[in-house]
Amino acid sequence: MKTQLVLSPEKQRLAKMLKALGNPVRFQIIEFLAANQMCITNDIVNYTPLAQSTVSQHLKVLREAGLIKGEIEGPATCYCLNPEGLQWLKEQIGSWLQKDQRECC
Repeated sequence: MKTQLVLSPEKQRLAKMLKALGNPVRFQIIEFLAANQMCITNDIVNYTPLAQSTVSQHLKVLREAGLIKGEIEGPATCYCLNPEGLQWLKEQIGSWLQKDQRECC
């Protein structure tokens, strides 16, 4: 009988971020926000071929993963990258690479 793999809270956070980025639409939204620094939801909707409700669901996943932040400005929500979350993600992935790592294959 196989034992179940248990992830630490940090590894669960990392997996959630990577899963969020694994969706091509969410990946493109991150790239769009990186290029535009800050956007209103409607800007993001106009960038994609998707309905506003679908884009909002993708934004929710990215926000819950800690990759973006959203701030309500009047009737709209303004989104931007979450620098702390992205820095943490970068550090986690960077930790996979060791200085003395030999070439593989």
